[in-house]
Amino acid sequence: MAQPVQKNTLYVGGLAEEVDEKILHAAFVPFGEIKDVKTPLDQATQKHRSFGFVTFLEREDAAAAMDNMDGAELFGRVLTVNYAFPERIKGGEQGWAAQPIWADADTWFERQQQEEEMQRLQAEQRAAMQAAEKLHREKLAADKEGEKEEETDAKTDPMATAEALALKQSS
Repeated sequence: MAQPVQKNTLYVGGLAEEVDEKILHAAFVPFGEIKDVKTPLDQATQKHRSFGFVTFLEREDAAAAMDNMDGAELFGRVLTVNYAFPERIKGGEQGWAAQPIWADADTWFERQQQEEEMQRLQAEQRAAMQAAEKLHREKLAADKEGEKEEETDAKTDPMATAEALALKQSS
């Protein structure tokens, strides 16, 4: 999908190292009133990246500047002047977007809260399952102990032994 051009903003490429925002402003001000001049800096060197943007108040001024300055020389370098595309900034959930990264902060926080709540519920469920398993194991152990006690009681109780013997003989 083609991005729309910004008719008031010009991309100025091929800038010499000596050119700063003041010089760029001075070079383009003869064509009309300038709203803004930017020369993005390289993060590593803190020098501009050999291009800049000039935003005019009027579209006609930007068109005149582009017609006159494209191919012109500034500080020994030939300039390339075109209409600028909208600024692409890192953001949104799809990567490059026309919105800042914090634009979806509310939904991000909401998702984080939902995730934390889900983890809390899962932890509670795991704890309940472990407690139930422990109770079940204890009940089984108690039942086994009860069976052993009944067997031992039957062996040591003389009445029970006599009854068991009588039942055996009658059958």
